[in-house]
Amino acid sequence: MEIVISNDKQELGESAAKRGAELIRNAIEKDGEANVIVATGASQFEMLSELIKENVDWSKVTGFHLDEYVGMPNTHKASFRKYLKERFVDLVPIKKFYYIEGDVENPLDECNRIGKILSSIQIHVAFVGIGENGHLAFNDPPADFEREEAYFVADLDKACREQQLGEGWFDSLKDVPKQAISMSVKQVLKSEAIIASVPDSRKAVAVKKSVESEIGPEVPGTALRLHNKTWLYLDRASASLLNGS
Repeated sequence: MEIVISNDKQELGESAAKRGAELIRNAIEKDGEANVIVATGASQFEMLSELIKENVDWSKVTGFHLDEYVGMPNTHKASFRKYLKERFVDLVPIKKFYYIEGDVENPLDECNRIGKILSSIQIHVAFVGIGENGHLAFNDPPADFEREEAYFVADLDKACREQQLGEGWFDSLKDVPKQAISMSVKQVLKSEAIIASVPDSRKAVAVKKSVESEIGPEVPGTALRLHNKTWLYLDRASASLLNGS
């Protein structure tokens, strides 16, 4: 895993977007197309705002959704579909984007639907983050590193839900859903390359644990170290607790 430390989150977003765009262009040159996974949340604001400015032939890019709350309508301000549509999908001429429909009657059927689509596709670049509790996608600790399904219904722990409240997506903790459809750790790691954007001091403890602690389910972010083509983009605040920082 290569760690890139920027002065602030704007610089982080620019650096992560440039690397991600380069990887997308390389995939298009190699395979004639690129398939990407796109994350959401406050940590991705700057990266996405810069990625849409990059010189990419989006007509050859297919996108996949990392996770979505169970029961969440796409009109809610916390909807990840709404987030991606407004901050990414509608702003580039992308070939296709596969959303997770979180408010379907049976979430397991939705896991199977989108997982089946993904099963025949090689992901070239996954854009992800790390949660305050160390989660990767909505794989809260202890995460199942051996789960084979591409998507599953995750039970969200309190720390995860408190993060969503703290970021301003909900008015109270009771409003934060207790479940989400999430991509599995194993599926994320099947990507050819991973760009992890993790700014802000509130992520410093999770960053330190993800980088320096033993790889294992108690810190899901450590799974990124199992991948041989991962870039972890930090700012000074999120990197502040790392040894030697």
